[in-house]
Amino acid sequence: MATGNMKDIKRRIKSVESTMQITKAMELVASSKLRKAKEKADNARPYFNALYDTMCEIQSENPGFFSQYTKKREAKTVLLVVIAGDRGLAGGFNSNVLKLAQARINELEGKAAVKILAIGKKSVEYFTKRGYDLLASYPNVAEGIKIHHAADISDNIMNPFVKGEIDRVELFRTEYVSPLVQQAESLAILPLDIQPGETKTRELPIYEPSPAEVFDAIVPKYITGIIFCAVVDSFASEQAARRTAMESATDNASEMISGLSLIYNRARQASITQEITEIVGGASAQD
Repeated sequence: MATGNMKDIKRRIKSVESTMQITKAMELVASSKLRKAKEKADNARPYFNALYDTMCEIQSENPGFFSQYTKKREAKTVLLVVIAGDRGLAGGFNSNVLKLAQARINELEGKAAVKILAIGKKSVEYFTKRGYDLLASYPNVAEGIKIHHAADISDNIMNPFVKGEIDRVELFRTEYVSPLVQQAESLAILPLDIQPGETKTRELPIYEPSPAEVFDAIVPKYITGIIFCAVVDSFASEQAARRTAMESATDNASEMISGLSLIYNRARQASITQEITEIVGGASAQD
């Protein structure tokens, strides 16, 4: 094999080694971010579960209860809150949730007007390029999201719903199941479908000024919690998907380096053998 080909193989090996260093570093970074995101989600969830339990309790213990947040309406306008990632290189993470949202849009076509609230750069880019009606967009918020960020997003959902500009709100996010499994799913969040809580034999609490007003005061905080936990959970799913993708890329790069090294060594051996043959042939000719 020509020396030039050997140099090309050596350059290719160095290139793949450089790529492998990058994918390995991205894998380690994703692992670190995943751990922090899961801690944040796990710490926040009990508080918002308690809010949900209180709403269930109010509804079950107050016959004839009514709230504007639980009233079913004809779905003339539907808001889809779609959470995707801010970066790629995460396997099918972004495409899975965006395909799920697109399928719902196709289902609603001709039945209801659709508005989009996009969270994550990839979500914003997807719906902007396709000309959908964006109510609001929030790129690059997932990693450092705080509760006041989630409250701002919640306000953009609650206000048009209360005014009657939106009749139904659905959330599209990726649920973190395990480090290897992340499931894109949809969830109807408004109007609320509160299941009555279990009846307990105890003194009933007194809600001031009224159960309905307490319930309506809790709902915005509850929706804020849903948004916060969904964004954090989706971010954890993104990091898990990226870690898996980068681990696979690192393994593939390692296999490629082994294959190229084998080819290089064979070419080098063939080159040395050829040189020895030429030297021997030259010596024999002189004899």
